[in-house]
Amino acid sequence: MTGTGLTIRAVPGADFLAGCIVSTWLDMVAFLLIGHAPPQYPGETADSIEVGMMGMVDAMGLRPAAETVPAVGLRVVMRGPYVALDYGHPTVFMQVPTVGVAWRSHLNRGGPALLVVALDPIPPGAGPDALANYLDRVASTRRAYAGTTALRNQ
Repeated sequence: MTGTGLTIRAVPGADFLAGCIVSTWLDMVAFLLIGHAPPQYPGETADSIEVGMMGMVDAMGLRPAAETVPAVGLRVVMRGPYVALDYGHPTVFMQVPTVGVAWRSHLNRGGPALLVVALDPIPPGAGPDALANYLDRVASTRRAYAGTTALRNQ
């Protein structure tokens, strides 16, 4: 806490990213959903995970998904077969799992990506229908934060 009553949350590093779950799909815009598995590492708690996720939200300037979604700058980087996200850490980028050809092509043509950080644990092995229900739930309960981004460079 600071004297102003504002909480300053640190941007998590590479160790935190190991527990993140990242899903991508294309539906008019390229979606990039970032969540986290339930606590699984020594010393990890639901609260510590939420603080880490909120550190990412703060660093990228995301807003609650139920509000007007802001543009948060050019945060996606593609180099050869690799895709990464500049999530606000000064030295670490988040590697995005293999994306489809259509997702990559959409961004290469200048199309937008909707970046969503969700606070509730993502169900393991969630398919498209489960993810749609999950997103509806976390957005309606203000447990999801979003922003639009695009390709920084290739």
